[in-house]
Amino acid sequence: MTVSNPAPIPADAANRIKLVIFDVDGVLTEAGIFVGSTMAGEPLELKRFDIQDGIGIKMLIWAGLKVVLVTGRPSKATSIRALELGVECHQVVDARKLPIVKDLIQKHAVGWEEVAMLADDIPDLGVLRRVGLKAAVSNATKPVLDIADWVALRPGGRGAAREFCDALLSARSQLDDVIETYVEERSRP
Repeated sequence: MTVSNPAPIPADAANRIKLVIFDVDGVLTEAGIFVGSTMAGEPLELKRFDIQDGIGIKMLIWAGLKVVLVTGRPSKATSIRALELGVECHQVVDARKLPIVKDLIQKHAVGWEEVAMLADDIPDLGVLRRVGLKAAVSNATKPVLDIADWVALRPGGRGAAREFCDALLSARSQLDDVIETYVEERSRP
């Protein structure tokens, strides 16, 4: 099976990036949740995360980029996934992401032009309109697609984040080195 590649990210835009923000629901997941309860009647929520997306996020970290998850829907599943990936995670109850990201920019001492975001829906627009590299999953809503600098071929939760990570690292001329370092480290006895 042949998979086409999305348009490349311009090298000048990619090389400015120091902080990468990912929305969670609809970007790292398929925008659906499984809701149920335990035998004790406690609420239970499950989400499906793509493993290849996770490796892509790790690759960004290995390349020296800061990665943060920012979601408007708090969940234990998201906290667990962020911990597994070793990334900072901000879960806001009222879906107001902009104040959180303003704090992140100050904390990490970066400017808006040094931030990339992969998004899917209107709660992301306040941040997306300000960042230096605006990216969207293929199934993003029209307002997000309309302002995106780069759009994945794959939908959220199904490899879009990995596509973005690969495209960003490729534009920075880091993809091959990151892959080779990973393979070499994992090949040692």
